Amino acid sequence: MNLSLLSSLSVHNLAAVLDGRQDCVLGGSLIALPAKVTEAFAWPQQRLRAALPGLAEDSINELWLADTPCQSGESAGLRWRRSASVLFGVIELDESEFPPREGSSPLQDASAEAYRRIFSLLDSQQLPHLWRVWNYLAEINAETAGLERYRQFNIGRQDSFLEFRRGATGNVPAACALGVAGGPLSIAFMAGAHPAVPVENPRQVSAYNYPTEYGPRSPIFSRAVLVYPPGQEILFISGTASIVGHQTVHPGDLVGQCRESVANISAVLDEANRLACSAPFVLSELSYRIYIRHAADLARVRDALPALIGVEAAVVFVQADICRLDLLIEIEAFASHPRGVADGQPEK
Repeated sequence: MNLSLLSSLSVHNLAAVLDGRQDCVLGGSLIALPAKVTEAFAWPQQRLRAALPGLAEDSINELWLADTPCQSGESAGLRWRRSASVLFGVIELDESEFPPREGSSPLQDASAEAYRRIFSLLDSQQLPHLWRVWNYLAEINAETAGLERYRQFNIGRQDSFLEFRRGATGNVPAACALGVAGGPLSIAFMAGAHPAVPVENPRQVSAYNYPTEYGPRSPIFSRAVLVYPPGQEILFISGTASIVGHQTVHPGDLVGQCRESVANISAVLDEANRLACSAPFVLSELSYRIYIRHAADLARVRDALPALIGVEAAVVFVQADICRLDLLIEIEAFASHPRGVADGQPEK
């Protein structure tokens, strides 16, 4: 099996790019603002209500493509596809369906329920290992029910991890959590038959060990993971920001935060390469999704990036709110290497 990412695809040229391979699409995302009503695709599609600064297009698609036809399904409102030992799914839950109750909030309950359904699906499909998660919610920095909404989300997420006897520290998936311009709680995820290898950053406290000043429950994600579909070694780097130890650095300084975020990604690459069994991963080969809080900051980020990651790196810019109010930018990344007998490692 070979899994690849097709990025920055226009809605209008999907058919030409896929050229009859629609059955091989594992899943993907549509990024658009205003939210677009498009044809119903056969694959699970996460819809991000977010602007694309600097693009002439007001919407793009990103697709995960396998090299064999995929099996599709739907379970408890969760759409999914799998190809052999890899599964991609999407769930959207409207918070209005969860009435307020004492000691909780609609977002907390929606988050817990979303992850319950995800874990139940993975158990039923016998693909128990969660590799990568993309979480998006409206007004992530707003305070409701006496608590910031991102912190409410973290409580619900951890409740389900513990309920399904999944560790909340150590071997946890790569992930991001961003604020978008309205809409339901939206979660996309990739999972597989084999465990991910977690990668942490020596410059940072692991997110799941953050002190309580950042909320009653810590976020649950690894800084990155290495995963092993047959014949591949894939690196997923979580949303990465200007945090050293557990504290935000360079508050108010966009370029400083951009440089610090890339320094953190570089440190993660060093750790990943220490654990990897394919050729070393390098900054210039990664595919990046870069979230900026303010669209007006795009030019300054674009000017700073070539010296940091190279001029050839593939980058998609998305306007979104970051999980801390003092953060202006967050960067996630992906890369894939082939594996074979020459790697000197058995298939996992």
